Amino acid sequence: MNKKLYVGNLLYETTDEELRDIFSQAGNVVSASVIRYQDTGRSKGFGFVEMETDEASQKAIDMFNGQDNKGRKLVVAEARPPKPRNNFGGGGGGGGGYGGGRRGGFRRE
Repeated sequence: MNKKLYVGNLLYETTDEELRDIFSQAGNVVSASVIRYQDTGRSKGFGFVEMETDEASQKAIDMFNGQDNKGRKLVVAEARPPKPRNNFGGGGGGGGGYGGGRRGGFRRE
């Protein structure tokens, strides 16, 4: 089974192709992608690499975790599954602005 690796502390200029080239030193790369902001396309400074075998994944972790890449120490680890998101639409919460005391309001008598 292919194992996905998290790769952190990337330079913002790193491309998918550069990430693939780096990790191909450890074995066959199935996929490599730098994660980008949807609105600007700017790198978030991390990405994911999927290696063909578990052995290649472990070799990549051993080779690259903590290694200098153009002045930045890479963080390479087995990727964790994403946390489930609640899809309740917007934020908010609470009924702000209502309730409380009766200051300054009009009174019925």
